[in-house]
Amino acid sequence: MIERVLDFLTGRAPPLLTESADALATAVAALLIEAARMDDDFNAAERAAIERLLAERFALAPAAVQTLVDEAERVVRDSTQVFPFTREICARMELEERVQIIEMLWEVAYADGVLDPQEDMLLRRVAGLIYVPDGERGMARLRALEKLAAAKGARGGGT
Repeated sequence: MIERVLDFLTGRAPPLLTESADALATAVAALLIEAARMDDDFNAAERAAIERLLAERFALAPAAVQTLVDEAERVVRDSTQVFPFTREICARMELEERVQIIEMLWEVAYADGVLDPQEDMLLRRVAGLIYVPDGERGMARLRALEKLAAAKGARGGGT
């Protein structure tokens, strides 16, 4: 037990994502949760966006989404870094899919209607860690904003 704590604190061994759930889905969910938590207000709009995005991305039923979010929240609580999550994404996704992850992160960051500077910083950092070029990151941001505007318009909120 002490060795595991020392490994974690010294960075000798990164925390395991999970053995019970799909590591890729957990990594994506963990990054989405991290984006929601960056402004210290993980609210209902962000949670709903995360659940919707995970259900769409991984074709999950509501119960499976809730299990995945619960697992990802545990992993985020136990981790002090995003590297294990970004490493998993880089190892298992092509560039186009990684750009889609950045777009998902933008949707979560803007879910509450405001982009916090900490959220923006996280998006820049994650994009760099998963090798998404700045231009692609910017285009993903525009697509996310367009989706959010369309959803708002469909709800009668206008733009």
